[in-house]
Amino acid sequence: MKALVMNCSPVRNGATAEIVRLISQEISAVYDVKNVCIDDYDFAFCKGCRSCHKTAECVISDDIDRIMEEFERADVIVCVSPSYWADIPGQFKAFIDRCTPWCNTHSPHRRISSGKRGFAVALRTGPGMHECERIIGSIEHFYGHLEIECCGSLGLCSVEYKENVEPRITEIKNFCMTKILQI
Repeated sequence: MKALVMNCSPVRNGATAEIVRLISQEISAVYDVKNVCIDDYDFAFCKGCRSCHKTAECVISDDIDRIMEEFERADVIVCVSPSYWADIPGQFKAFIDRCTPWCNTHSPHRRISSGKRGFAVALRTGPGMHECERIIGSIEHFYGHLEIECCGSLGLCSVEYKENVEPRITEIKNFCMTKILQI
């Protein structure tokens, strides 16, 4: 089975990337794991033209299809997102907006293969879980419209830098063991 672990932060080597690395390491005995960073791709903002509602195709040609090919190849998808002003980063939101051709709220629409399982991991610098819950909700909403089954989530507060991840390693490993590796 294949797993895609996506760094939804534009920072390739920060705390989010460290969590992606730990999750990937932890599940690699069971899954063939591929990591991607949202910032490794070049794509434009949605124009809101709704052409995809009629054609199931976007009028913009860029890297969105490359990312969605990674979603297609994966059996399990783990999106790891930091909080940017109490929500997902703009780059991740722009990606989600551009996935409208795959959104099940209009027909025709493109589809990825059924049976995929999704997990959401959120991190924030502050101590309260509310922002993590909002981020997890955004990811789960996105998964729902792509018909990816939401199977678990993890919120990590008080994580700003890579060194803040180390005290949370046991929590991250437990999430992998009790959620991702249990499907």
